[in-house]
Amino acid sequence: MMGPIYAITDPDAPRDVVDQALAAARGGAWAVQLRDKLVSDADLVAVALRLHALLRPLGVKLIINDRLEVAQAADADGLHIGQGDGAPEVARTRLGAGKLLGLSVEARAQCAAIPDCIDYIGVGPVRATATKPDHAPPLGMEGLAAIIAQARIPAFAIGGIGAGDAPALKHAGAIGMAVVTAISRAPDPEAATRALRDEWSEA
Repeated sequence: MMGPIYAITDPDAPRDVVDQALAAARGGAWAVQLRDKLVSDADLVAVALRLHALLRPLGVKLIINDRLEVAQAADADGLHIGQGDGAPEVARTRLGAGKLLGLSVEARAQCAAIPDCIDYIGVGPVRATATKPDHAPPLGMEGLAAIIAQARIPAFAIGGIGAGDAPALKHAGAIGMAVVTAISRAPDPEAATRALRDEWSEA
């Protein structure tokens, strides 16, 4: 079962990605996505294996961003891919039926091409975000709601979101929020995650 807080690591944050992930897990995140566009596959596999061993006892899923080979090598719980990261059907076949497969959706036009093998979508950016300088135009809450309504698949909102956004995101139909900066760069990432989770529960 997916929970409302989906933490995404930031390799450029002051805190080590393993520390970010563990803090988020202890704060109540249901999953942590390991995302690093620059490090080698071998180095990322090493981090993923360590993280998986630490997260599994906590009941928290480890999702790998973009890199299918890394997800396979680390026996991660899932993979998240973007629109240009290859055919989802191929990723599903190689991952196997027991793994999670997520897809980024940035526009309503992409909704028609979401295949049945996708378990959830990440919809955004809701707002402009510095963690992904090449992001698509921000959707806003109305754009987010329009995509979620059309896609009819579990959706996490992503992009420039954090504390105070839970009510609007819930109203738009999201099942949760995928968060980078609001957790990874918080003074206390564990407390920040817990606060987001509690806010979602109360919204």
